Amino acid sequence: MQVECNSTQAATNESPAGASTSATVGTSGASAKCITTTNVNKSSKQQRGALKDVGILKREDFDGGPVSLDEIVCGLYLGNLTAATHMMTLKIYRITHILTLDSVPLPQHITEASFLTTKYVQISDMKKEDILHHLDSCTEFIESALAQEGNVLVHCYYGVSRSSAAVIAFIMKSRHLDYQAAFEMVRKRRRFVQPNIGFVYQLKLYGSMGCKIDTQYQPYKIYRLRLAGDQVLKAKILPQSFNSLIQADPAVTQENPEPIVYRCRKCRRVLASKAHILQHDNRSLITQTPPKASGSNIASNNGTTAPQASRLLEKIAVEILKTYTPTDTESQSLVCRNIIFVEPIAWMRNITHNTQGRLNCPKCEQKVGNFSWINGCQCPCGEVVTPAFYLIPSRVELSKAVQNVQTTL
Repeated sequence: MQVECNSTQAATNESPAGASTSATVGTSGASAKCITTTNVNKSSKQQRGALKDVGILKREDFDGGPVSLDEIVCGLYLGNLTAATHMMTLKIYRITHILTLDSVPLPQHITEASFLTTKYVQISDMKKEDILHHLDSCTEFIESALAQEGNVLVHCYYGVSRSSAAVIAFIMKSRHLDYQAAFEMVRKRRRFVQPNIGFVYQLKLYGSMGCKIDTQYQPYKIYRLRLAGDQVLKAKILPQSFNSLIQADPAVTQENPEPIVYRCRKCRRVLASKAHILQHDNRSLITQTPPKASGSNIASNNGTTAPQASRLLEKIAVEILKTYTPTDTESQSLVCRNIIFVEPIAWMRNITHNTQGRLNCPKCEQKVGNFSWINGCQCPCGEVVTPAFYLIPSRVELSKAVQNVQTTL
């Protein structure tokens, strides 16, 4: 009995408030049960304390879930990290190639497996991440794997956003589909695919370029400028990897100079050519609707009253706007001419080491415009352009022919 009391007292003293110690204590098994409960409570308390000390969650704190992969087309699988690291799964599905789009590479025992060929693209699942410039190499890797009659697994962490973007790009390119059609095709095979909003924009841009990078395509130029602007916002200078954004000075001797240029109105120094112009549509004109049909005719032909005809007109106007596509002449008339937005050009001083500033003519020092990598500029028409390099229309003039091209700055 003395032993029983001591066991009970020991258990009670060690147990935290609220711990269960009222079980029968007459046997050693009951005493052991009390001690076990106390140890579990102490262990749980220690674990809670340890988690609290960590402060932030890390990638290792999350579970990628069970093995998950789906065959999108013959030989092409889309899945998660668990599938890519499960050796038995790789052998069952006869995977020969693995394309990884993730923030960390696969473990060494996978990348060094004799039957596997792997490719790693370091990328996070964030809307501002640049996946566009990886799409060509990703689609080429998939195409090469399938050409060798291999099975390729494309994966990220969950198999939802990054990896699905690469697979959708391959479907777009190989089957000549637009983004929406390719997305629907992939989703039929793997129902929870969903590239993030930034990847969707880049995939649509990729499709509009013919599923290849077209450096002369204006929306692509604007996209690269925005990427550079994000980097300048972080580093306060333009990274060297974006130096190719700065175009050659049109005032320097060229073999085939463009016939249409913009000159400084004061000294007539060539500042930009037509190819440097980044056009945007006049938002005040876009909001205008196409001509509407006559309400009196609709009312008389259908026997409707005036209020009914008015509502009918509104519905017709909405439908017209949905299907209305401006002609080439109309599109040209929609181009805004309030401010002349241009690409960065070599004569623009200090644009690589400043986030914003003035643009002065390199010959006469007259102010001809402004630039901003991070704040951008709102055109009088309402369009916001970021980053913005622009010439003030009153400070420059359009010249129809290049004459007396300078050979030096």
